[in-house]
Amino acid sequence: MALSPPRWTEQDFERDAAEAILHFRQTRMHEPLEAYLDHFEKYRRQVESLIEETADLTDLTGFTDPTGRVRLDDRAVELLTGPERLTTIRYLASPAISEDDVKVLADAVLSPKRLRADPGMARRVIGTVLLGLDRERFPWVGEDRDPTEAERRTAVVATAALIATQKVQTGRRNEAKKTQEGAVAGALRAAGLTEVPPRTIANMSHVPGRGEFCAETLFGSRKADLVVRLWDGRVMPTECKVSNSSTNSVKRLNNDAAVKAKTWIQEFGTMTCVPAAVLSGVFKVRNLVAAQSDGLVLFWAHGLEEMVTFVEGTREDGQ
Repeated sequence: MALSPPRWTEQDFERDAAEAILHFRQTRMHEPLEAYLDHFEKYRRQVESLIEETADLTDLTGFTDPTGRVRLDDRAVELLTGPERLTTIRYLASPAISEDDVKVLADAVLSPKRLRADPGMARRVIGTVLLGLDRERFPWVGEDRDPTEAERRTAVVATAALIATQKVQTGRRNEAKKTQEGAVAGALRAAGLTEVPPRTIANMSHVPGRGEFCAETLFGSRKADLVVRLWDGRVMPTECKVSNSSTNSVKRLNNDAAVKAKTWIQEFGTMTCVPAAVLSGVFKVRNLVAAQSDGLVLFWAHGLEEMVTFVEGTREDGQ
């Protein structure tokens, strides 16, 4: 009979959730400031350059100075395709407009090649940003006047700070996920499993061999961060979830990983599929209980030995 995956009590979840928060605090408190400062300085220069090149952004709205400076929308392609310029321009709006929103709102493709081929599309991108131009950071634009030195300096600092903050937050998420996936893969290799190249897995004939695993791949109709073939032949699609708040945990755990678990069980069956998630960060106990009830096997990044113990327990004689 196949080994049943571990199921945790509410008390177990309370203990591990508290420990995960402790690890989260320690990581965040020791996070270096250099990443923020590097991004800030980089984008400070970008914002200063953009303001200078566009006559304090007045060209951006179609105004021209007495020297007949070229309007920004006539140079939209040049400005949008410069290094980091698209990001800088998106953050002139408040709130900043995401690349995905720009694509939809401006009906645009944001690759430099496509923008160069279609100046009209580049002008639509500029126009979309202008609709949300932050009048608090750039008050002189709407008032049709020159900015004071203090206004210009405040606008540069505020915009660079907004971009740097978002870059650090995105970097945190990406780095945390990458670190967690690496730790899980390392634990599996240390337990004697072999990593193999990813492949699309439409059915059980495509899964890795027993005692093998692969990194992110399409498993059935949904992506899995790792797909592990247990020693007894079952497959364990595994999600790595990092949450920085209890509210965020609902999105990442219950609305994503647990939904995937239901889909995978439906597609591959309860006898062959053991959906799992490895967690770190901040999670509410009731959300953990709900995810487990949905068929998701839960492990913690601070306690990967529990996952290894389960995997080892699926070995059969001679394996």
